[in-house]
Amino acid sequence: MRQLPPRLTLVLGGARSGKSLHAERLIESCPAPWLYLATAQAWDDEMRERIALHRSRRSAGWITRDVPVDLAEAVAASTGPVLVDCLTLWLTNLILSEADSEVATAALIEAFDRTPGPVVLVGNEVGLGIVPDNALARRFRDAAGRLHQRLAARADHVVFMVAGLPMIVKPQPGASA
Repeated sequence: MRQLPPRLTLVLGGARSGKSLHAERLIESCPAPWLYLATAQAWDDEMRERIALHRSRRSAGWITRDVPVDLAEAVAASTGPVLVDCLTLWLTNLILSEADSEVATAALIEAFDRTPGPVVLVGNEVGLGIVPDNALARRFRDAAGRLHQRLAARADHVVFMVAGLPMIVKPQPGASA
């Protein structure tokens, strides 16, 4: 019997590190239906292909809602297991729409208290590389770092994915170290 995920899990990692698949498996350890809150927007063919790949591997137990910006409201309205994929695209959408990402993050954290959960969040770790060469990219990288720090502090469990392997950063409550 699989252990159910804790109330709030944060899954971070680089591109194609296995974050989404790992997060899906965590949520699928709960009884269906599972809510997939997708923040991606299909602006080009490559992104449409990525979205199609993600959707094709999900079973019939998944309900997908596209929420590029209004993530806090969608989380608060959920009634069961929730996967948010991905925080980094959500942050991109906020910045491009000139929304206040700090206010939106506070609302998202507040929403965790209004949903039965569990909630699994997926985000791209973008701060491990070189310093970006332009102001917008640096602003984004710094905002992503702040977002992930706030969510990791609130999360019961944090996982960092490397080459498809989960590295436990913050063990879930009751887990042996």
